[in-house]
Amino acid sequence: MPQSDPAATAAVAEPATPPALSSVASTRLLWLLGPALVAGVAYLDPGNVASNMTAGARYGYLLVWVVVAGNLMAWLIQYLSAKLGIVTGTSLPEILGVRMRRPASRRLYWVQAELVAMATDLAEIIGGAVALNLLFGLPLLAGGLITGVISMIVLTVQTRRGPRVFERVIVALLLIITVGFGAGVFFAPPDAGGVIDGLVPRFQGADSVLLAASILGATIMPHAIYAHSALTRDRFPMQEGPAATRRLLWATKWDVTIAMAIAGTVNLAILLLAASALQGVPGTDSLEGAYAALQSTLGPVIATVFAVGLLASGLASTSVGAYAGAEIMHGLLKLRVPLLLRRVVTLIPALLILGVGFDPTQALVLSQVVLSFGIPFALIPLVWLTAQKGLLGDYANRWFTTVAGAIAAVLLVTLNAVLLVLIFTGS
Repeated sequence: MPQSDPAATAAVAEPATPPALSSVASTRLLWLLGPALVAGVAYLDPGNVASNMTAGARYGYLLVWVVVAGNLMAWLIQYLSAKLGIVTGTSLPEILGVRMRRPASRRLYWVQAELVAMATDLAEIIGGAVALNLLFGLPLLAGGLITGVISMIVLTVQTRRGPRVFERVIVALLLIITVGFGAGVFFAPPDAGGVIDGLVPRFQGADSVLLAASILGATIMPHAIYAHSALTRDRFPMQEGPAATRRLLWATKWDVTIAMAIAGTVNLAILLLAASALQGVPGTDSLEGAYAALQSTLGPVIATVFAVGLLASGLASTSVGAYAGAEIMHGLLKLRVPLLLRRVVTLIPALLILGVGFDPTQALVLSQVVLSFGIPFALIPLVWLTAQKGLLGDYANRWFTTVAGAIAAVLLVTLNAVLLVLIFTGS
């Protein structure tokens, strides 16, 4: 149910500029930050690492512009998702579950959304397993199981201690990810001229298009869209009047800006590290190969820090993915399955893949394909719903926001279609 009557909120416009911050206001602002940082972990998962590392190693600074453009689109998309949760007090899956009146439609939509959540989880578990293998030599199956167990512990924190403590755990892992993936840049500084040149949009053959689509496919993830609206709903229950809603929306802009700045910087650092230290080095198209290349070029310390960052990435992102999956099921099917039970069930496919010896990097690629199928189903409804005055009142998108969201949706859907064509045609 909406938190405020659209007729009442229609009379109050969202401020174009925020008021000056006093020390008290600054403290309050800090207390309001968090949901975007949790959702932003999705932008730093092992799929992102693999895509950005491969792009930098193969093409140097060529695709810097793709990382920057993807991050700008991600800012808008995540803000719209957060706004939906704050203003309506419901998540995107819940709203879709109400608006899809035919049970068959809801079930079909849930199937694709659930497959997307499971594909995401697959990538995170594999990333954690690979990291444990690199750090301690553990078999991939054992590493996947340990990653799953630790994620259960993190989810227990969310269930028993609430969203605020869950945020702190995820933010701590985010800090480790940032250090792990960003440290190498200080030891292999990128070429400034190359970085600037990489801001010019262009490609070099079909493979560079494939990598660009992979970067965007790994960046804009459907489960992050579903999750962010639920995170703000859980964190900020029923607001008392339009003034409180405006304050939350303003704080959310800061929250999303900080989260996307961190995610964008780390993703860019991964690409720049590969471009400056690994360009032309064979075998860097896999996480294991990238680790070995870093070890030989920058030494074991940087390689180890990278592997620790990869482990934190897998642990944090799989916990957020499980949270998103539970919300998808609850919103569309009205079923509330305990998070830990979901964690056990969704862990099985990843463990089976690791157990049969399937190539981890190939499994990551296939998971990105599934994610590509799911993007239109999350992104198009988000842009459409946040433009509805009947749902959001005066907080509905202005026309230019809707146009920007529509352009982002068209670009992302088109590039992900290109990704699917290139993969299935072998071009």
